[in-house]
Amino acid sequence: MPRVKVQRKSTSIDMTAMCDVAFLLLTFFILTAKPRVEDPVPVDIPAATTEIPIPDDNMLMLTVGQGKVFFSVDGNDIRMQTLTQMGDKYGVKFTDEQKVKFSGLPIFGVPMKQLAGYLDLNGEERKKFQQTGIPYDTTANNELSDWIREARKVDVSLHNKALRISIKGDNKEEYPTIKKLIGVLQRQKINKFALITTVKGGTKK
Repeated sequence: MPRVKVQRKSTSIDMTAMCDVAFLLLTFFILTAKPRVEDPVPVDIPAATTEIPIPDDNMLMLTVGQGKVFFSVDGNDIRMQTLTQMGDKYGVKFTDEQKVKFSGLPIFGVPMKQLAGYLDLNGEERKKFQQTGIPYDTTANNELSDWIREARKVDVSLHNKALRISIKGDNKEEYPTIKKLIGVLQRQKINKFALITTVKGGTKK
C-alpha cells in the first residue's frame, strides 16, 4: 500500500504587522515621554523610606540649591500667560518671541529685571549664564510669591485646576532657606505641598 504523502506547508510567518505595531508603540512612547529637566545648580535630594511617584502634569516645582530658588511649572500655555501677567505687574514688556522662548523654558531662576535679557540669549549662552535665583526673602519685593500666585491664577483660569506644589531641595541646604520658602507658601495659605526625595539606597532622580 503506498504511503500517503503529507503536504508540507511553509513555516515562514509574515512579521509585517508585528513590526508595524512595534514601531507604532515606539513612536508613541518617544512622543509622550517627558524629558528629564537638568537642574541649574547641583541638587542632592534627601533620601526617604517610601516612594510616591510625582504627577506628570499640573505641577509647580520650586528647586532650592546654594541658597537660590528656581521656578518651574508644567504647561507651555501656563508659562506664557504667567509671564504676561508678571510683565504687567512689574511693568516689563516682553516681545512675542520672548514669550515663546519662555513657554519652552522648563526651569529658571532670574529676577524680573534680568529676565528679558536672559530670554534673548541663545541656548548655549543660557546654559553658561549664572542664574542668581528668584528673589524671595524680602517683604517689599517678593518676586517668587508673585510667580506662584500668578501661576495658580492662570491654571485655574485656563484649566480650572489647582496647581500641585512641590519643593526640591538639596539635603545639605541650610534650614533657614527652606523655612523662608515654606513661609512664602503659607502666606498664600498653601499648607499642602510635596517634598521631592529619593528612595534610600536607590538612584537619585
